[in-house]
Amino acid sequence: MYLRTSAIFFAHSGDSWFWLIALAIVWWLGTPEWKYRAAVITTGIVFTALVVQVLKLTFRRQRPEGDWGKIYRKTDPHSFPSGHAARAGLVLGLGLWLGPSWLTLTLIFYSPLMALARIVMGVHYLSDVAAGYMLGLLIGVVGGWVLSGGI
Repeated sequence: MYLRTSAIFFAHSGDSWFWLIALAIVWWLGTPEWKYRAAVITTGIVFTALVVQVLKLTFRRQRPEGDWGKIYRKTDPHSFPSGHAARAGLVLGLGLWLGPSWLTLTLIFYSPLMALARIVMGVHYLSDVAAGYMLGLLIGVVGGWVLSGGI
């Protein structure tokens, strides 16, 4: 029961509404440095969501059969690539550039757990999560590189 509850927590923790509310609070209460981080991550989340939706509408792969995650199955019946996994990869990729080190370390552990929980709970196939995670990680790393003066 504990493992299932943990998987449910991690699976839901990647919901975009949760991230956007949390980032709005960080921006509202944060120092200028944290406001910058929140703005960058929010922009990355919105951009990544747009890319994911275009890909989902292109591939139209149906989600695996299952009972858990009815809201996801109703509002977003397509599973490839996983938007949650893309968000997990994105925040890790940006976290590598934005820091601080405690945040980066936390994301190194958190983001794969959140992505894998989507498979464990039966709302995605492994390929959905792998593709989404790599897409988000790529967007995050490239975005961080560009923001750090790479271009």
